[in-house]
Amino acid sequence: MSRAWPLLQLAVPLLGLNALLTLVNPGPSPWPQLTARIAPELCIALLLAAAWATWRGRLPPRLLRTLAAACTVLAVVRLAEITSAALYGRTLHVYWDGRHLGQVLADQGAARWQVAAGAGALALACWLLYRLLLASWRMLASALTVRPLRHAAQGASVLLLALFAAHGVQGLDRHRWFAGSITPVLARQLALTALLLPRDAAAERLTPSPAWDSDLAGLHGADVLLLFSESYGVSTLDRPAQDAALAAPRAALADAIAASGRWAVSARVRSPTFAGASWLAHGALLTGVDTRDPLDYELLLSSQRRTLVQHFGAQGWRTVGWMPGLQRDWPEGRFFGFDRIADARSIGYTGPLFGPARLPDQAAMALLHAQELAAPQPRAPRFVVFPTLDSHAPFRPLAPFVADWTRLAGPAPYTAPQLAVALDEPVSLRTPVPAYVQSIAGTWAWLGDYLQRLAPPGLVAIVLGDHQAFPGVSGEQGSWDVPVHVIAHDPQLRQRLLDAGFGAGLAPRGPALADMHGLTPLLLRAFAGSAGGLPSPAANQPVAATPPCSPACRPSPNTSPARS
Repeated sequence: MSRAWPLLQLAVPLLGLNALLTLVNPGPSPWPQLTARIAPELCIALLLAAAWATWRGRLPPRLLRTLAAACTVLAVVRLAEITSAALYGRTLHVYWDGRHLGQVLADQGAARWQVAAGAGALALACWLLYRLLLASWRMLASALTVRPLRHAAQGASVLLLALFAAHGVQGLDRHRWFAGSITPVLARQLALTALLLPRDAAAERLTPSPAWDSDLAGLHGADVLLLFSESYGVSTLDRPAQDAALAAPRAALADAIAASGRWAVSARVRSPTFAGASWLAHGALLTGVDTRDPLDYELLLSSQRRTLVQHFGAQGWRTVGWMPGLQRDWPEGRFFGFDRIADARSIGYTGPLFGPARLPDQAAMALLHAQELAAPQPRAPRFVVFPTLDSHAPFRPLAPFVADWTRLAGPAPYTAPQLAVALDEPVSLRTPVPAYVQSIAGTWAWLGDYLQRLAPPGLVAIVLGDHQAFPGVSGEQGSWDVPVHVIAHDPQLRQRLLDAGFGAGLAPRGPALADMHGLTPLLLRAFAGSAGGLPSPAANQPVAATPPCSPACRPSPNTSPARS
């Protein structure tokens, strides 16, 4: 028993520490689960402890307390991170999650003593966890005084860290053995906190906001639909195969626009992101602030910057965030200032889904029309932000077009044969272009039909790509440019947009007119109805030079609360 005791002193604490640092939560439950993975941070800590024991013979109490405190922080951050991913579908954000928690407590009528008791219980739990981990490190320190165990710990740590570092060599995949490191998440929160501490951090780091001093008289009280078209990039124009395949659908959309008595003007703008991270594009246009650096987006949400949504709301528009891709709470949405945020749980769709939690865009549009845009006059005009889903990778299965829009609000919007055909369509990320083209053409089909048959008479539609699709669609050296179309009735608005650099039709050629955030003040000036306030295209701010995107500079395709 005495010979086995040092081995137990080494093995039991290591297993416990590793279990805490590798917890996972696949969701949707808030409860974490154990996993058979190795924590890379624990390997580093064990190597440090073994090396110190070799050098000095024993671990000093101060080092043990430091190791226990570090592991406590890592364990707490990991638990918060995996819980955030399970409940909100995104990474931890201390600022917004903290504010959301406060709002939830306020909404539930929690008394101050209850909040204080909860905070005290949380602090006590963290302290007890620290004491448990300190006891574990003391046991490990005792085991590391035994030379064979110390050498074994050093060798195992070095071997595991070498395996971790060799990810990608000869196809080696470290994710088979190692849990995802929580250190980058902690580092990101520390960096964001450091940015937030100075009162003028946003003013110093972020680009200036638009003046927000114009009215919206040029819209004459019209409804405005801002449609963020998922993955709609200039590859649809610049890559010959896609351009040719979409020629007929583009012409059909143009015909439908003309039949509705409207016109269309278009331009190219440079997105702040490529192949994913749609929220960066949404944030750029809705604030007029450059969000190419994701950290700037985080800082923006933590600031008091004004938004396009608030600008419309202040001038009498009812503002609606129509978010069929939102599956969970979205505390960040409070920043933008919508009067209503409708997600997949609240927009009222009861039909089948196409792909993992993918609600059809045409059905979402039908419900938006029924609930907001078809309301009888007189009513407040609507400003609606609607990020689409159909053209999100892998682009299939794709819901069929339904001519009877009223059916889309019911539980059986599609016939059995329609469903069978749609769900049997092959999905392939190796040859994605046909499905991508089909999804873009499908968006144009229902949009043209809506504009021609159902749209409110004065509706102004802004159709804007959020980013280019991934390289398998847009090319390895794909541009970051995306099309933007403005569709409306008013000939004076058309002329103001043409004077600002837009071109007639739906096929914008040539260089980008502006960065995504530069489009915001341009639209504001056009909507103000003052021709004298519009600059010529040459007077616009220069578009940021974005080099051809290498894999290293692309955001990883990710799923935000509003999907990517």
